[in-house]
Amino acid sequence: MGIELADFATLALRRDGPVLHVTLNRPQVRNAMSLAMVRELRTVLAQAEMKGDVRALVLRGAGGHFCAGADLADMAGARARLAENPDVLVQTNAAFGELCVAYAGTGIATVAVLEGTVMGGGFGLACVADVALAAEGVSFRLPETSLGLVPAQIGPFLVERLGYAEAKRLAVTGGRLGAQEALALRLVHEVHAPAALDAALGRVLGEILQCAPGAVAATKALIAQARFKPAAALVQEAAEIFSRAALGAEGSEGTTAFIGKRKAAWVPQ
Repeated sequence: MGIELADFATLALRRDGPVLHVTLNRPQVRNAMSLAMVRELRTVLAQAEMKGDVRALVLRGAGGHFCAGADLADMAGARARLAENPDVLVQTNAAFGELCVAYAGTGIATVAVLEGTVMGGGFGLACVADVALAAEGVSFRLPETSLGLVPAQIGPFLVERLGYAEAKRLAVTGGRLGAQEALALRLVHEVHAPAALDAALGRVLGEILQCAPGAVAATKALIAQARFKPAAALVQEAAEIFSRAALGAEGSEGTTAFIGKRKAAWVPQ
């Protein structure tokens, strides 16, 4: 199953070899995340995983902003349907949570390019990306509590990325962060001048594509387990994962290429 690049109303897609660039494309509302966008982001990821030849997925926003959080018009529409479906807000919020879980759990390497406004749900997507690159002028906000709301679905990912103390501080203060503050907290991994952002992205993608895709997926899954299990509990499982990799096609090719002082087959020529 392929990815039909023109079939999405809220996203703009571009393939560059093994890299899929996914742009949130509602610039008139700073790429606020509608339920339609949530569904399309899920579909894009599912198709990329099924296709099997996407090795990196880049998330960014159109019009100079990443994402202004949830689309409040969608929320108003959901409230209007409460009489016919009392669980409509639960279902809408859970759909976004499932999106974050899907992107956090994918075996595909993910990179977020963060510019302009990064709020609410956009903040959550930044937290689940494997690599987050930010422009110098980026503005992070966690405004839910100042609106009488709760950062419900992104809460676990805030704790995972920032730690309990910082996640709690930002939540109870309606947190605002600039690029350098985000870097100091390790919310983002690099900060660049806007003109240098594409070059930084190209370098990071080049580094990702040096790595075997199966090994990347297995490593991401193992590291995810390591958040919750002590090292002693993972010794046997990690050894089995290593053995499968070493005896598999990627392990054989990688070690042979290293000994032969050549690029491995998965490295773009």
